[in-house]
Amino acid sequence: MEFAVSLLKKSMLLMFLSVGSLVFAQRFDIQQGGLKNLKGISQYHVAFDYNDIKIHGFDSEEAYLRDKMQKREKVAGKAEKFREDWFAYRTQLYEPAFASYFNKSFKKGEIQVGSLPEAKYTMTIKTLWVYPGYNAGTAIEPAKITALVTITETQNPDNVLVKILFDKSIGLEHDLGNTLGDRISWAYEKIARNLSLQLKRFL
Repeated sequence: MEFAVSLLKKSMLLMFLSVGSLVFAQRFDIQQGGLKNLKGISQYHVAFDYNDIKIHGFDSEEAYLRDKMQKREKVAGKAEKFREDWFAYRTQLYEPAFASYFNKSFKKGEIQVGSLPEAKYTMTIKTLWVYPGYNAGTAIEPAKITALVTITETQNPDNVLVKILFDKSIGLEHDLGNTLGDRISWAYEKIARNLSLQLKRFL
């Protein structure tokens, strides 16, 4: 009897953890259209929009950059390097991280994204908010991003199939690296993960 009760408790705990993990992993809000509109689509041109990004704790992106650059002025070239890297990471790290993780999620290539301007549909990832996280050696905090994913007909962008908000997606964990660029790129991977989970429902 005790064994049966113990087994039941363990089963309920596992079920609770599984459901909790699933809800956490799929934290999103459909703001327009519906995922069912994507059924049968196997290819997307992916585009990224960084206009008017909000940085956690700062009034603007420029205010964040000024603050970080001022802290690096004592070393020649370091402040400007921070600014250059901030923008360069977008094409060097964030965009490849999103596309690579998304495409690998479909092992048979059922759905693929990339620089495919001839594709019938376009997936636009608009970054709205960023929490860069930090790595202080003994204390590490992952980055988070909020992004709006809009899927439209490439030749008719007014035709919105779905618009999905992914709120405060926490970067995936990695064993290697933990620079600013790494942390934020892992948050883009999380968006790719959560989006691919949803699209798999409509293959």
